Amino acid sequence: MNWYVVYTKPKWEKKVAEKLQQIGIESYCPLVTQVKQWSDRKKKVEVPLFNSYVFVQLADNDRNTVFQVAGIVRYLFWLGKPAIVRDEEIDIIKRNLNASNVSEISVTTMQVGDRIKLDSGVFSNQDAIVQEVSNTHYILVLESLGCVLKIKYK
Repeated sequence: MNWYVVYTKPKWEKKVAEKLQQIGIESYCPLVTQVKQWSDRKKKVEVPLFNSYVFVQLADNDRNTVFQVAGIVRYLFWLGKPAIVRDEEIDIIKRNLNASNVSEISVTTMQVGDRIKLDSGVFSNQDAIVQEVSNTHYILVLESLGCVLKIKYK
């Protein structure tokens, strides 16, 4: 059985994961604890690591059963097919979220204009500016080297 990614309505991730478990579908919604500040108090709350995403494990021919649960919008697709997440990747997420030496985790996407530092490869430790973000690649400007870098992802 494969792990798939379902896209949920905003703020429905925990409810959807719970309902999927109730109808017998293996689901996983990675949660992180954050301190939220209100005008009169601070409170620790568990929020999804990935906004609007829940992982489900089921056979390919059972994929439509998830739509019995309110709050599920659609499957996440990659290259025209439902995105499949390997078991090892789910295990890595679980292991890293349970690590005792991790104090804060967040997931962000690069935006045009962001300044980043490359941490691996030939251009390691170089500062770059994100010039373009698409479904297949990033274009980064390396000002210190006077060049443009195109990074394709698989």
